[in-house]
Amino acid sequence: MPEFIEPDLIRARFCHALSEMYRDEVPLYGDLVSLVDEINEASCSLANDDQDESADIDHDDHNDHNDHNEHNEHNEHDDHDDHDDQGGRGTGASERRRANADRIQVERHGAIRVGKASELRMLARLFKLMGMVPVGYYDLSTSGLPVHATAFRPVSTRSLARNPFRIFTSLLRLDLIPDISLRGTISSILDARDIFHPDLPRLVIRGEERGGLDANGATLLVQYALQTFRWHEESLVDPQTYDRFKACHPLVADIAAFKGPHINHLTPRVLDIDRAQAGMEARGITPKTLIEGPPKRRCPILLRQTSFKAISERIRFKHTSSISGHRARFGEIESRGVALTPKGHALYTTLMETAARRSREINPTNEAHQALLTDVFRAFPDDWETLRSEGLAYFEYTPTPDSDAMTTKAKSTSSALSIDDLVRCGAVGFSPITYEDFLPASAAGIFQSNLDENARSTGHHEDGGDAEPNVHGSADAHAARKVFEMALGGEVLDYMELYRAQERASIEKVLAAL
Repeated sequence: MPEFIEPDLIRARFCHALSEMYRDEVPLYGDLVSLVDEINEASCSLANDDQDESADIDHDDHNDHNDHNEHNEHNEHDDHDDHDDQGGRGTGASERRRANADRIQVERHGAIRVGKASELRMLARLFKLMGMVPVGYYDLSTSGLPVHATAFRPVSTRSLARNPFRIFTSLLRLDLIPDISLRGTISSILDARDIFHPDLPRLVIRGEERGGLDANGATLLVQYALQTFRWHEESLVDPQTYDRFKACHPLVADIAAFKGPHINHLTPRVLDIDRAQAGMEARGITPKTLIEGPPKRRCPILLRQTSFKAISERIRFKHTSSISGHRARFGEIESRGVALTPKGHALYTTLMETAARRSREINPTNEAHQALLTDVFRAFPDDWETLRSEGLAYFEYTPTPDSDAMTTKAKSTSSALSIDDLVRCGAVGFSPITYEDFLPASAAGIFQSNLDENARSTGHHEDGGDAEPNVHGSADAHAARKVFEMALGGEVLDYMELYRAQERASIEKVLAAL
């Protein structure tokens, strides 16, 4: 019986190899990683001295490690990525900090765009061998983008702690291309191309049939997968066809005019994204105008993202010596907060809609935008206990060191103790569950701000003006999701249910123990 390599380790190796490749292809990505490392180290020092507020959920859980050390990529800690916000009331605080430091140092997400169902389905099978499954359905057509997407990622707390690498994967929606003739041209080009190494499908089948890959198979899988994600400067089309694609939508050109779905961006996690935004400008790296997502808070929620502007890369057209530039690949950074419940998401959405309406009245600068968000989000509680008690966010519960004594004392007045009773008496601590997924509006804003044209951010130009999308979403989002899942070859998981199950499991474990 062959000895299989764990999917977590294959995923870590692929993440490392992809990061090295992207650093070579887009040198500014390396500059961005250096900036992120500096900010994370400085943020950690300030937090340890109690001189700074948290800008990321794991703000004080970071220390300095080599970004490309494979030991760190395959973190041996099994603790979840939690922030010990209860001042040590939960158990294993120091262990969590060590695990979080390792995780954040190697944490990345990537993004690719594919053109047809068979490409998406093979990617799903490939990623499954790396321990990554499709989580969440994102309809970006509502923001004027002719794609819908999912995120392939690990789902268990153990795998997330080892390496939380994610790939946001978009599929072109030909039904949103209004020109029937152009739609046919795109289909013909996509039907003729094969984005995978010729040996990769056989290797995937072997891994599926045997239930895993041995050392040689794992090495080959990483090598073959890199070929799919590599930049190819040779276009599949002539200049005129490329221009037609781009006139329809820049994403159409990016998806259908090339040999494969080059990695679109690779994103490290930063502990203070506001410093990163300013740091890019100080280093001569042009950032997008606005940081996407909620404002900076004492208790971070969901996801905040920014990026530097897409670089122009040389392309050589088919059947001609003509050379031009293609602008689509960029560098992104993100900070992550607590996962919100449906109630919390509803409040978040309402406040973001309010901010969008009021944004028409302010100067289109990031400073003004963040000030507006901060004002609007005063209506969103900003302390962990209120977020927990009002059911706005998800938390993981653990016994405190004094849990036995506290529980005995509490039971002297009541034999049936709820999780709230145990928290109040000090027997149980709680930690925020990190949001591992994406926000459709933020993803669309990042994409739009890095296209040559149609630079729109959730309905507005970055200069503050209104923008009318030139690609309209389907009236039946449910039907679109079903089409996506048929292309995928299975259903996408509901990330809300994943967070709910994680919280529920921790409560059941605590109640059983106490």
